[in-house]
Amino acid sequence: MRWRGIVSRRMRYAILGDIHGNLAAFKAVFRDMELKGGWDKVWCLGDIVGYGPEPRECIELLRQYDHLCVAGNHDWGAIGKIDTSDFNPVAARACLWTAQQLTEHDIKYLESLPVSLGQDDFTLVHGSPRHPIWEYLLSTSAARESFSYFKTSYCLIGHSHVPLIFEFQDKAGTCKVKKFPDGARLELSKQRLIINPGGVGQPRDGDPRASYGIYDSEARVIYHYRVEYDVTVTQRKMTAVGLPLPLISRLSYGM
Repeated sequence: MRWRGIVSRRMRYAILGDIHGNLAAFKAVFRDMELKGGWDKVWCLGDIVGYGPEPRECIELLRQYDHLCVAGNHDWGAIGKIDTSDFNPVAARACLWTAQQLTEHDIKYLESLPVSLGQDDFTLVHGSPRHPIWEYLLSTSAARESFSYFKTSYCLIGHSHVPLIFEFQDKAGTCKVKKFPDGARLELSKQRLIINPGGVGQPRDGDPRASYGIYDSEARVIYHYRVEYDVTVTQRKMTAVGLPLPLISRLSYGM
């Protein structure tokens, strides 16, 4: 969806990840972004599929738009690029079900996804700059180490499904972390940052609303938003196809 207004260098990038086959949440994010002025391009941080009941539909919806996307662990698990024995039993069961839903076209698309991408002054990965597919970046100690694994000023990550901002403090060589709340405005400066916009399809911070960001390149600001969607729609579809109950119930609580 194109930015409405005078044509200029200004770009608005949708920053989102961890869609996890949750089409209702994914559509709600696009509707919300349209209400907030639209977007020019999507930066997707991986895990389009996994857990949720509509993996094919989520891939199809993403591919309708101009986008960049990196691979997530569930994207790779569904196409056999990583062993699902590394997943917990519930996630492995959902991953196997997901694999059975994908077409050859879907598989080729997921196979094509890189582990990392550079765009402007941003690095995009799923897990962390140090371990792009698997690492959950939740602690300042792990984040401090990760800053040495990318050269851009900013890194966008997913995987933990928790909206957070890690800031590297050059003089002290330390790192601090803060939450990225709904409606927050993050002004980008020379300070190096690792930014997680939270999860679209399976939030894990106690808030069941879908989570995403928008980057305004002219203002050099990232906005963080939450949007409600009908969780029961996804839950009913998950129940109908026999996905594990813990995955169904957790959507109600954002955990």
